[in-house]
Amino acid sequence: MMAGHSAAGSSTTQTQSNQIQTSVIKTMILVSTFYAAAWLPINVFYVYFMVNPNASFISTQYYVAVFLSFFYTCANPFIYVMKFDPVKKVLRNIIFCKKTPNQQAVAGGT
Repeated sequence: MMAGHSAAGSSTTQTQSNQIQTSVIKTMILVSTFYAAAWLPINVFYVYFMVNPNASFISTQYYVAVFLSFFYTCANPFIYVMKFDPVKKVLRNIIFCKKTPNQQAVAGGT
């Protein structure tokens, strides 16, 4: 009888583990794809400027490429905030200045 109970608990744990692993893999693919799409244009420009030394950096396309690469750097943390519940919880606590149980115990004791 007890063996059946532990097997059911193991199955639930295994399912949760698989869901977490799938979520991490999806996030990794999203971040990697976003990285490649954001940084490819600026790297293409750098190769172009190395091949053509008479080219000028003053062009709208260049500044759009620079903006995309900087945007990736700024947006990357927000991808993790959207994808992971533990990160969401920590940021909510920081933003709304909620005290953790340890801080409340210390504050109540003094």
